[in-house]
Amino acid sequence: MVTASALGFPRIGAKRELKRLVEGYWSGKTDTAELLDGVHQLRIRHWRLQADKGLDTVPVGDASLYDHVLDTSVLFGVVPVRYQSLQPGLEAYFAMARGLQRPATESAPAIDVPAMEMKKWFDTNYHYIVPEFEQNQAFQLADEPKILAELAEARALGLQARPVLLGPVSYLLLGKPARGVSAASFDRFALLPALLVAYVELLDRLTAAGATWVQIDEPALVLDLSDAARAAYPIAYRQLAAAGQSKLRLLLTTYFGSVGNNLDLLTQLPIHGVHVDLARAPEQLDAVLNALGADQHLSLGLINGRNIWKANLAHALTLARKAVAKLGTDRVIVSSSSSLLHVPHSTAGETAMDAEIRDWLAFATEKLDELAVLAKALNNGEDAVRDALDDNARVAQARAASSRTHNPETQRRLQTVQPSMFKRQTAFESRRAQQQARLKLPRFATTTVGSFPQTREVRQARAKLRKGEWTQDEYAVFIRAEIERTVRFQERIGLDVLVHGESERNDMVEFFGESLQGYVFSQGGWVSSYGTRCVKPPIIYGDIVRPKPMTLDETVYAQSLTSLPMKGMLTGPITCLQWSFVRDDQPRRDTAFQLALAIRDEVSDLEAAGIPVIQIDEPAIREGLPLRRADWDAYLAWAVDAFLLSSTGVSDATQIHTHMCYSDFNDIFSAIKRMDADVITIENSRSDLKLLSAFEQHSYTNWIGPGIYDIHSPRVPSVEEMKERLSAILQFLPNDLVWVNPDCGLKTRGWPEVEAALTNLVAVARALREKA
Repeated sequence: MVTASALGFPRIGAKRELKRLVEGYWSGKTDTAELLDGVHQLRIRHWRLQADKGLDTVPVGDASLYDHVLDTSVLFGVVPVRYQSLQPGLEAYFAMARGLQRPATESAPAIDVPAMEMKKWFDTNYHYIVPEFEQNQAFQLADEPKILAELAEARALGLQARPVLLGPVSYLLLGKPARGVSAASFDRFALLPALLVAYVELLDRLTAAGATWVQIDEPALVLDLSDAARAAYPIAYRQLAAAGQSKLRLLLTTYFGSVGNNLDLLTQLPIHGVHVDLARAPEQLDAVLNALGADQHLSLGLINGRNIWKANLAHALTLARKAVAKLGTDRVIVSSSSSLLHVPHSTAGETAMDAEIRDWLAFATEKLDELAVLAKALNNGEDAVRDALDDNARVAQARAASSRTHNPETQRRLQTVQPSMFKRQTAFESRRAQQQARLKLPRFATTTVGSFPQTREVRQARAKLRKGEWTQDEYAVFIRAEIERTVRFQERIGLDVLVHGESERNDMVEFFGESLQGYVFSQGGWVSSYGTRCVKPPIIYGDIVRPKPMTLDETVYAQSLTSLPMKGMLTGPITCLQWSFVRDDQPRRDTAFQLALAIRDEVSDLEAAGIPVIQIDEPAIREGLPLRRADWDAYLAWAVDAFLLSSTGVSDATQIHTHMCYSDFNDIFSAIKRMDADVITIENSRSDLKLLSAFEQHSYTNWIGPGIYDIHSPRVPSVEEMKERLSAILQFLPNDLVWVNPDCGLKTRGWPEVEAALTNLVAVARALREKA
């Protein structure tokens, strides 16, 4: 019999219950027992939902209080030295994730530890906490692994449960040398034997607890692997296959792309099942079927775990029937392409969305229905699910024929884009002189990346407008007061280039999407970004049209309050693309260019209104980089063209900024240079300055603002700490190119933290000017 299962389920809850529980714990409103009981109930609710929908197996261990990679580090005792003096358990765990700053008391010394580095999870907008490995890292299985407790919970409910683990090779590849360990001499795979001992111990205990299958995620198998990484896989899985007295079956899962040239490696491993992503790479099915071992099971990733459109079930069944014909029903599993972590919980609450467009969508809960339909069709024949299949076909045809997806004027304008629109008028040195004459900025100019705290009052004001309790005029009065407060604060502490604070904006992509035709918005379409930070990605369903200016009123008002330069704040086309759920009926390049043309119009309006500095944020350019190097050049060509298309319609005296974060800049440096932004601000504070070596190595000559403190942590760095950070930065970059700024927007922080940190930041910049 063909079985159905998902690789993982969204952990945050239908109403963001996890966010409220964890943040309640951080604020002291929820104690440990309440937190753990709350997440326990949430897990049970998600397992029962999957079982009730008809899935045969539920994943166990995919839920997390913050991040599943951090969970893996804690599971195997990979806790950096700076956290080992903290209380084990939740205090150390959350300190690793977000830092911890606590003043001294009569009974305890002060605590001030920064958070660990955070990076994007492959090419998604989910962030993971980067493991840190010592040269001779010791691994020790936790005394009470939470995955064992969760397996017992699921089995007690009568559910068939499959524990989920991050595989040992991918885990090592995702990590980095600990502080003080030389990267040049560090050999991560020298750690593999010790790590495997801990993995085998865990697998033995899972077997003893009743597990029959274990899902081991090895997403690194869709990457270009080094010889050392390829050699690590057979070593690892020969040892893991012997775990559980050989009673345990291992399902090795890959996702986010094709296994490609790693297929021979994958299918020769001593494992009992393989999962492949057929939503992103359906073309790999034939090769996988031909390479599969005689007794190996195949899990088919037919339902897209990364996007929100209803699946083409007829196409999925064609692929599945091919697998069944080759393997028989007992060796085939139908599944999601990846964990459903990356999509919202359910469309059930989307009562305000246009009914026609809502009918095109499937969130996580609806994807479970799709999996159940596929399994029933394969086991009992298509007539057993005829109504579901017919309805699915009707939706696909209706969407393809809908006039709402196409705008003739947008299509015409896309055809008129010229090569001259992909470059600034003159070289940076000429622009720099004109901009300096206009702006008269000091050396080590200070600014912020854009947003200021979204306080409770701001969120309440937005809710009042949404509920009709306030008129648009009442809301506008409130927003103008917030803008003035933010401007006066920046003037008071001495920042050089100001921002209006973005108090009117809910999210850096959603805000713009709300002003563009071709977008639609969910009420509860939340997905995890990092920790408890959730985003509600807008949905691009059709051609992009900008009916009117999107940011002009607030930015011009902010500039009218001050003689200092005001920075217009926009989100770039690639970030709008990457952080949205994107239509799948045309090339992503075309959608990116449509977005770029809309932003280009906004830039022109801001410049015409006298705004001297315009920032077009592109934190997602690196995130969108294909996982295989062979595909990089094509992507970077159109991605950078889209940024240039959005940014080059200005005079030389208008200063264009961009912002990028959590990027391995060496990978994309030629693309960064071709973007030709006058100023680039980058995330740097969690990265131990390693990102800056790329800018030094490649002789970057435009202005750059490496972030000197981490805004994702509530701790406030001292003046001395920032001085040390900036002094280290100046070992890589010329003094006259360096700006001073935080490493990202300040939306998620509180005003007391922001006031203290930015005051320290300005003091550091001024001290350096006196020395220069």
